[in-house]
Amino acid sequence: MLDTARHFMPMKTITKILDAMSYNKFNVFHWHVVDDQSFPYTLRKFPEMAEKGAYHPKLVYTRDDIERIKREARLRGIRVIPEFDTPGHTFSWGKSFPELLTPCWGQGRPDTPNYPHHGPREIINPTLESTFDFMRDLYMEIRDDFPDEYVHLGMDEAYYACWQSSPNVSDWMSKRNMSTYNQIEQYYSERLIKIVDKIGLKSIVWQDPLENNVTFNKETIIQVWKDKKNDVNNPSVKNWEEYAQEVAKLGYNFILSSPWYLNMISYGQDWRNYYEIEPTDFTSNENEKKLVKGGEACMWAEYVDGTNIHSRIWPRASAIAERLWSAKNADNIEDAKFRLDEHRCRMIRRGIPAQPILNGHCNGEEWEYESKEQPPQQSVAISNYYNAILITLIITNFFSSFILSR
Repeated sequence: MLDTARHFMPMKTITKILDAMSYNKFNVFHWHVVDDQSFPYTLRKFPEMAEKGAYHPKLVYTRDDIERIKREARLRGIRVIPEFDTPGHTFSWGKSFPELLTPCWGQGRPDTPNYPHHGPREIINPTLESTFDFMRDLYMEIRDDFPDEYVHLGMDEAYYACWQSSPNVSDWMSKRNMSTYNQIEQYYSERLIKIVDKIGLKSIVWQDPLENNVTFNKETIIQVWKDKKNDVNNPSVKNWEEYAQEVAKLGYNFILSSPWYLNMISYGQDWRNYYEIEPTDFTSNENEKKLVKGGEACMWAEYVDGTNIHSRIWPRASAIAERLWSAKNADNIEDAKFRLDEHRCRMIRRGIPAQPILNGHCNGEEWEYESKEQPPQQSVAISNYYNAILITLIITNFFSSFILSR
């Protein structure tokens, strides 16, 4: 999974990641394309989403860019599954369509923040029928854009504070005999998944709604992402095995990503932690083990961009790929480290700046960054001007010295 919302990833960065994915046998590109921070995806029907929601007019994925990403992925045998996360993580959506977001109340007024609980507007507004009309149009375009049968709907971290602040939401709940805010989340989830089902797509969602007692049809795939190791300061977070078991007990197929958050870094050979994971070790029940449909390495982009993302991903993700493609008993880390080191050198030769995992070298070959940027023309002109002056002075001094010596 690649996040392109916290930091925009240039096209050459994405295509290089696709190259490296193919070298490591990753076959699904989960594209977390938009989030609170920015909306860089150009929609045909709603172009203003990117025009107003992107960080900068240059930092958008054009229609040609989107087509190229799909084409480059297809040529490498990689599926592209886009994620448009709702109902939370949608602040950037409100820059072009403020009516999509719930007006939060503070000091007795709408559109008023109450920090740190909520801003002036946030989280999708499920009380308006126009919200679902918009979602239908959006996902019809996503369906037409991407050939894969799955789409990721997000649905993580839906904080209720804004809904709780609003008397309008309270009135809406009363008319529908709702007494708890997870019922709003259930209502929104059901409506959105029905829209997606009706237009012929299948859904993937993060695990969070299940923790709020929201239910889905059993065709929905759950992505398990929480783990104590990724949030050590939060005493309520459990080990990934417990979350996996809870999802399996409910009978859902799921994807595991909890142990493989590449944005969580530490000194030394942390790839060993990734390699040690066996995704079916959460249970002894063979039927529950069959519910694990795959694993995913995730790169969230709060602290990465095109300058450091490749070395942050590779070859750490290579260890995950080998673990997922290998038999359960192929788990000798001491053997794996030499394969991984050799593969790291192979990626270096292929133009991927993968970071080292051991001391040594790549048979005398090392990565060398070569900037192809040319100095600004004005700087070149100034430099040439002063060079000409310097040459003139040297020539003048030479002839002056020659005349004096005569």
